[in-house]
Amino acid sequence: MSYHHAQHLGSLNQSLADLSDDINVSFEFFPPKTEKMEQTLWNSVERLAPLKPKFMSVTYGAGGGERDRTHEIVKRIQAETGVASAPHLTCIDASRDELANIANEYWHSGIRSIVALRGDLPEGNPERPDMYAADLVELLKSQHDFDISVAAYPEVHPEAKSAQADLINLKRKVDAGANRAITQFFFDVESYLRFRDRCLTAGIDVEIVPGILPVTNFTQLKRFADMTNVAVPQWMHKMYDGLDEDQGTRNLLAASIAMDMVKVLSKEGVKDFHFYTLNRADLSYAICHTLGVRP
Repeated sequence: MSYHHAQHLGSLNQSLADLSDDINVSFEFFPPKTEKMEQTLWNSVERLAPLKPKFMSVTYGAGGGERDRTHEIVKRIQAETGVASAPHLTCIDASRDELANIANEYWHSGIRSIVALRGDLPEGNPERPDMYAADLVELLKSQHDFDISVAAYPEVHPEAKSAQADLINLKRKVDAGANRAITQFFFDVESYLRFRDRCLTAGIDVEIVPGILPVTNFTQLKRFADMTNVAVPQWMHKMYDGLDEDQGTRNLLAASIAMDMVKVLSKEGVKDFHFYTLNRADLSYAICHTLGVRP
């Protein structure tokens, strides 16, 4: 390594070291389907809780049964770790009264944070939904003063008519009382930074938290990315090529790519990061360590 290269690395790491004091992280989990995944989830929660995340969120699929599981997990995370825990809540599959009841139930069981989403439209159902995420935010805020996160799409929501329409929708959610927006995962840092600038111009004054997904399963990622309108850059296709049977190397790549991203983002003034953990702790833990977020 040349002296200049070492110097540059030294200064980058120094700037990261300076940042660590005011960096916030949050982690997302999903309700496990099997006993083994259940074990993995709780091991991960236990491992990541000492990093003092701002919150841990738990997703859920459509339907009441799933929502109950989310509720149980959220309550248990908060009770056992003391970390604020945020259930995902969608409004596509529930009436206003049901949603008001769910909100009250969460509030009375000590849950103060919610990730408010419209939810996926049922397949083959072209009808306009009765409620959008902005309506859900408004309804939640009218019940209690929840801390509310909403979704943002640097590369535009697949169903949005245009980037501008998408931005207007985000502004509507923020004006309704959302406290922050968490982005869909992305790999093109420039697209996030351009999006953040456009948000500022549009008068969206909350933190636009980048959603970071360490990619350990590239085949699955390509499927996710197609569904969600996320560009997977050519260099990533190249990098993961030939590693279908090599989980170990894929994990190292996943950590390395995500670490590069968080370094660039933190130099650009990003202070909050949301990690899509896929219920596994090791990669998110390592990336947080790089950011200076430590027990």
